[in-house]
Amino acid sequence: MRFRSVEVAESFDLNNVCQGDGFLFVRDGVGHAGRGTYASGTSHDVLSRLSSATQSEQHSRDEVPISFGLVPFLSSQPDLFFIPAVLFSKTSSGEQLLTLVGDSEDDLTDEVVDQVIRDAVNTQPPRPSGNSFQVSPRTPIGRYLDAVLAARQSVRNGILHKAVIARDIEVLASEPIDVHSVLLRLRSSFGSSYRYCIHNMIGASPELLVEVDQRTVRSHPLAGTAPRTGDPQTDAALATALMHSTKDQIEHRVVIDMVRDTLLPYCSFLDWEADPSIVTVANVQHLGTSIEGVLTEPPVDVMTLVKALTPTPALGGFPSQQAIDFIQAHEMMERGFYGGAVGWCNARGQGTFAVTIRCAELTDDRRIARLFAGGGIVAESDPYSELAETQAKFQAMLSAIVRP
Repeated sequence: MRFRSVEVAESFDLNNVCQGDGFLFVRDGVGHAGRGTYASGTSHDVLSRLSSATQSEQHSRDEVPISFGLVPFLSSQPDLFFIPAVLFSKTSSGEQLLTLVGDSEDDLTDEVVDQVIRDAVNTQPPRPSGNSFQVSPRTPIGRYLDAVLAARQSVRNGILHKAVIARDIEVLASEPIDVHSVLLRLRSSFGSSYRYCIHNMIGASPELLVEVDQRTVRSHPLAGTAPRTGDPQTDAALATALMHSTKDQIEHRVVIDMVRDTLLPYCSFLDWEADPSIVTVANVQHLGTSIEGVLTEPPVDVMTLVKALTPTPALGGFPSQQAIDFIQAHEMMERGFYGGAVGWCNARGQGTFAVTIRCAELTDDRRIARLFAGGGIVAESDPYSELAETQAKFQAMLSAIVRP
């Protein structure tokens, strides 16, 4: 495996690089997009390939190539990672990079570089087209409400501190869903979320699971949710109520404590906000707490932290294993990659991963999208309020898919 990285002067759109069949992980215009699969497999297999890669003598960078990856909700299931053959990157400092991966120097020539850049620059957004959709629940509402009641009772009985109960819905399209268009709609409404397209998962997650940048480690857990109405005064009142909600503060504290305790052994310094702040996205608002620290030498790699943090109590519960066991017994739904982690990593142990939420799982023919939403259940949870919360969370992906 050989690679070559060059700076790109021409302007390109990461969404247009990804189109509907590539890879994307981007937030506020900073991130990566790829095309073609050079290699795929588990994180262990793919990182081994990255570690053994040889740089071309013409231009090289030590932060690339990278692998895009999906980590499942259950640690017993395999993760899935991809090394793209073509990678376009935009950094926070304004750099634009192209990285090619191949088997020989013939795959990395100036001619190949020029052609790939032309393709990226000249790709246009898709033309709007019509489609019709049928939306239906996959998880019966009664079963979801029963699971919420059972979780609340387990918390009241002291068996659990928190359990996250989720449900799924299905969108059936008359024609294949235009993923490229969906990604552009997500950018319009959720540009400050981590937007992703990897394998059969697309979405816009507002929650940073963990990021490793040199020796700096960051996380921004979210837990506790209120709707947004579009009216500033109403939304401000809802945010104030969220900040003073005992139920939501308890739910949030469970998550913060777990993330902090997991990261501390790997850090020489770790700091976090004393009180949560309000994090707003287009349709909902959350309690969020920023956590940042300095890793001890030698710094731990990002995948070790991803595996240690997944699933967080924001998607599983606490105590972790008891909550997962409860979810599997009562939720009766195969989560797959929902509730896990999505992001990228490189051979140096750096990378960024978001929690896999606000997402859709697509079938290979792009005719069916499966959407997920859940909420943390504690002693004061109300089943019908939890149902309404999932309905609000569904809107992020649902509106991006079914918008005419």
